[in-house]
Amino acid sequence: MQSNGARGPVRLILAVAAVVSLAASLTACSDDSSPSDAASKAASAASRAASAATRAGDSLASATAEAGRRFDEFKSGADAKDEVKLDGSASADSDGRATVKATVSNPTSSARSYVVQVDFRDKSGNLLDTTVVTVNDVAANGSKDATARSNRALTGDVDTTVARAVRH
Repeated sequence: MQSNGARGPVRLILAVAAVVSLAASLTACSDDSSPSDAASKAASAASRAASAATRAGDSLASATAEAGRRFDEFKSGADAKDEVKLDGSASADSDGRATVKATVSNPTSSARSYVVQVDFRDKSGNLLDTTVVTVNDVAANGSKDATARSNRALTGDVDTTVARAVRH
């Protein structure tokens, strides 16, 4: 069973499969032995889309695995998700990567460091990317800003959420 975050790439792959199927049926219905120009172009576009979907899925899987590894390093940390606030929706930097400001507030009586996972989602809630930000030496009863940046260029409206955060 796929998680909700994997629905976007899965839907794209299914759509690509439908286009490939349509292209194959158009090819089978042509009058001569060579595929029609439209079917050939559709098949070529479907192939490019499938390749892009695979790369996007691989990139998301890699980012998610890396986030898991980073959090595994801090198993003894305290849950600090409520101590992290994001500054609205993401904006694109000069490379097309989504960025969002994260503010970490340390309510303890000594300096702490934080590991924060930020998810980037489309308006339908599909996970597009995830990244982990380390915010070191947040002063006692103080706060510190950091910037979360997607691992790749993202298009369209992108929402951000704090998936998890740990204080140590």
